[in-house]
Amino acid sequence: MHRIVVGVTGASGMPLAEKLLRHYAGIKGLEVHLIVSAGAEVVMQSEFRGSDLSLKKHAHKVYDIKDMMAGPSSGSWQHDGMIICPCSMSSLASIASGAGVNLIHRAADVTLKERKRLIVVPRETPLTMIHLRNMQTLTEAGAVIAPFCPAYYDSKTTIDDMLQHFSGRLLDQLRIDNSLCARWRDNR
Repeated sequence: MHRIVVGVTGASGMPLAEKLLRHYAGIKGLEVHLIVSAGAEVVMQSEFRGSDLSLKKHAHKVYDIKDMMAGPSSGSWQHDGMIICPCSMSSLASIASGAGVNLIHRAADVTLKERKRLIVVPRETPLTMIHLRNMQTLTEAGAVIAPFCPAYYDSKTTIDDMLQHFSGRLLDQLRIDNSLCARWRDNR
């Protein structure tokens, strides 16, 4: 059994978070613990245009963003890693500076201090030098910066195919076996 934490912050990209969580819900032996920021709730309303798509129905456990006593806020709570998708530049900056003001920030800080894999999926373009420096700080602290970059080598061209592949690549970073993404084949 694997246990991961998924944080969703208030950046554009809720369809990416929804697909990622939907794919993960279908993986036997994968337990997803979800934290959704207040900003993400607002962005969801805009990007899902009032439909009843809910990220929370795909998680095993959902935590309130203000609950600093929740399991993911403690280093003694066991998990295999954390993904923040999408990650706003505000959250990225808070985590990089160690100024954790909510459960996502605290869980990310704990993930890093316990030397577990933190994967950050930033959602911003273009990037400023401030963004890049914050990403460098997190990388130096052990995080993986993984922007959504579609793969074309497996001949899949729909956005759903690309999101599925990306979801699998994130699990690869956590060293969790999955069949969500195509594997490179050397055809020489």
